[in-house]
Amino acid sequence: MRHEIWQQLKQEAFELVTKEPLLASHVYSSVLNHDCLGSALSFIVANKLSDAVVSAFTIRELFDQAFVNCDEMLTHVAHDIKAVLDRDPAADTYLNVLLHLKGFHAIQTHRLAHCLWRQNRKELARFLQSRCSEVFGVDIHPACRIGHGLMFDHATGIVVGETAEIGNNVSILQGVTLGGTGNQQGDRHPKIRSGVMIGAGAKILGNIEIGEGARIGAGSVVLDAVPPHTTAVGVPAKIIGSSCECPAESMDQNFLQNTAAAK
Repeated sequence: MRHEIWQQLKQEAFELVTKEPLLASHVYSSVLNHDCLGSALSFIVANKLSDAVVSAFTIRELFDQAFVNCDEMLTHVAHDIKAVLDRDPAADTYLNVLLHLKGFHAIQTHRLAHCLWRQNRKELARFLQSRCSEVFGVDIHPACRIGHGLMFDHATGIVVGETAEIGNNVSILQGVTLGGTGNQQGDRHPKIRSGVMIGAGAKILGNIEIGEGARIGAGSVVLDAVPPHTTAVGVPAKIIGSSCECPAESMDQNFLQNTAAAK
């Protein structure tokens, strides 16, 4: 998939250069001067994350090593960029996602940090976590395990704790917290199964499971497990009905209207 996406990205880049010459230098340096998706991604994200401590060149080298050491990383990148294009009506091209969407950038930064964490390079992983929080407004502990096809819509204020897990094809909107309930140690964060959609500002707290294909309403506070293919809303959250097969893909948030229609 990633090769097809890369070909489409280059075509979109050439079209943008023709349409908006003022961005030509930016588009060439970010996309057209590269030979693959991984190279373009590492250039863009490294230049956003770099600071006086760690250079963009060094971060690019870390990405290149991760693409080799974490053999599924580039495949996950391709699923992530496709997920954004498929689910976000504001993301009209792959190029827009790659160049501009910080939720996508934050996820790829976490993928790199998690790869380093698994190699026991934990302080470097924590450095990337800190830079991701500062630059993108997204704070994901590098130990957190995430699947592919993940979308952070708008992304600002998303916080994900150390022992959280996020499955495949999950959509999470801005201001969401996957957190603990106190200062206890051990496995203490939520497990988000595949196909879940979590609305803006929702707080999911504790070592609880959000079942496959569930929906969490915006602003909800979830303290108990949510069964698969159900909808939970409120403070504290209550189950109000069922959900569609994969709400992460449909992004349907008309919870109350749809529940009433179902009855």
